[in-house]
Amino acid sequence: MAHDEPKATGPTKLLIRNIGLILSGALEKPILEADTIVAVNGKITGIGRARDLDTEGATTIIDANGTTVAPGLIDSHVHPVAGDWTPRQNQIGWIDSFLHGGVTTMISAGEVHMPGRPRDVVGLKAMAIFAQRAFWTLRPGGVKVHAGAPVIECEMVEDDFREMAAAGVKLLGEVGLGGVKDGPTARKMVAWARKYGIQSTIHTGGPSIPGSGLIDKDVVLEADTDVIGHINGGHTALPDDQIRCICEGCKRGLELVHNGNERAALYTLRIAREMGELGRVILGTDAPAGSGVQPLGILRMVSMLSSLGEVPAEIAFCFATGNTARMRALDCGLIEVGRSADFVIMDKAQHSAGENILDSVRLGDLPGVGMTIIDGIVRTQRSRNTPPATKLPEIVGR
Repeated sequence: MAHDEPKATGPTKLLIRNIGLILSGALEKPILEADTIVAVNGKITGIGRARDLDTEGATTIIDANGTTVAPGLIDSHVHPVAGDWTPRQNQIGWIDSFLHGGVTTMISAGEVHMPGRPRDVVGLKAMAIFAQRAFWTLRPGGVKVHAGAPVIECEMVEDDFREMAAAGVKLLGEVGLGGVKDGPTARKMVAWARKYGIQSTIHTGGPSIPGSGLIDKDVVLEADTDVIGHINGGHTALPDDQIRCICEGCKRGLELVHNGNERAALYTLRIAREMGELGRVILGTDAPAGSGVQPLGILRMVSMLSSLGEVPAEIAFCFATGNTARMRALDCGLIEVGRSADFVIMDKAQHSAGENILDSVRLGDLPGVGMTIIDGIVRTQRSRNTPPATKLPEIVGR
């Protein structure tokens, strides 16, 4: 089990060459015309043809062998607790398993499964600051876990949000999982959070854990959080007319999760496409949950939305990368100069009916992950969780 991230011992220069396909993560140009990526000290410095880039002096050289390089996948909705352990399923190593599914960044929607989670204001603030600090220091396998997401309670005042922001808290847990379940109170506290640079997410749909309750369209629209958490339910979705009302009644992020209603996810996607607003669609798993831990949950969502939602695979990958990065103000998720060198290298699964990786995803297959890279450092090679890839990248120089 990988507890700590691999460390670089000095200046690094990563060269990935012989790339067959580069997925940018950006909806406006999802495929890049390039075969080489260079990164120095964990940041992308060059994308293009090998002959046009400075490839000398690389400390790590990867031959992609014609495979596909995409930004590391981002899970926009997880519930971490302590390190790489989840009490919800009493499982150790779940974050490392997600890394083997191509996920290099996770966003906490609240550390709600903490045994004995405090509900009083002093306790919930202390827990949020602790979680933010802990996951800033500890990166299981190298995965970037943005944690410290307090579940708000009715007794909170504006100074509580100012204090948390000053301590480094940047996220709210799902509004509605605590005592705040009405629109006016939620809107007031979300506004306080936004004032101090804290991003908010709301629980949507039926109750999921003890203490949660139904959050319908009226509460969602009045609260005006930055992200409509699991609009397809976690697990129980709202009726179609309410989902449409939310999509049309605001311009906030539409989060689709693996542990939700799949039909409602496809319905939401169809509305977003009709509105010409696919940039609002982001993906999460809502794991760990009652249905377990899903290391391949983001890849499965990409495959489902492409194959059943009739979205090109290169666009579906944007939902799990660039869309989330832009909405969450992250420096990863897009393959462009200056961004973090976080990548997943993939190919179509062996014996897939698809002609290539994009065709195989469009047909509903999962790709095989051959390597993950975070901050320009190789974290995993052949995935222990995905089907075996047709071709694999290899490290040819260090």
